[in-house]
This record gives sequence, structure tokens and C-alpha cells, in this order.
Amino acid sequence: MKFMSKATYGSTGNLLDAGTDLNMEQGMAEHAKDVILLTAIVQGLSLMSNYFWLFWFLAPGRAFYLLWVNILGPWFFAPPPDNEQNDKKLRKQERKMKKFR
Repeated sequence: MKFMSKATYGSTGNLLDAGTDLNMEQGMAEHAKDVILLTAIVQGLSLMSNYFWLFWFLAPGRAFYLLWVNILGPWFFAPPPDNEQNDKKLRKQERKMKKFR
């Protein structure tokens, strides 16, 4: 976490990377904090029973959920492109080409 928030400077002293805001929502720091928190909870609960280690399956489940919601789902279920708009653009381009001939 310390490495993520550290600023990086160039050889001339210019700021190259300001680092990551650790309190930013939906950023990598938030997901890293979630994994650290899950680890602490699992370790604490596993003192009572070894079956609490099964809570570790929550981490890949959440990763797949975020992948589905942010990337795969919108890509699979995106509406098809509007053909009328493409036809209009093609007709407009044809008219422009006729003017220049």
C-alpha cells in the first residue's frame, strides 16, 4: 500500500507519477484493502475452526463478479450498432464524393 501511494520523480526533479489516492473509490487500492481485510478476518475466524478457510473462495468470486460487471457483461450484451445511422453516414459521404467528381 505504501508503494502505491508514493510519488515518482524524474532525474530532473519533475513529477512523473503522483501515486495512487488510497481513498479513491473503485480504484486498485480499494481492492487491495478488501483483500487485506478478508485475510485478517479469515485468519481470525480460522482460530475457531479450520472450515473458515473456505471464506477464501470469496476473493476469486468477487474478482469474477467485477470482471463480469465491468468488462464481460457489457461486451456480451451490448446493443447492436444502429444501421440507420450508418446508412445515413454512407449516403452523406456518397453525396460529398459526387460533389467533388
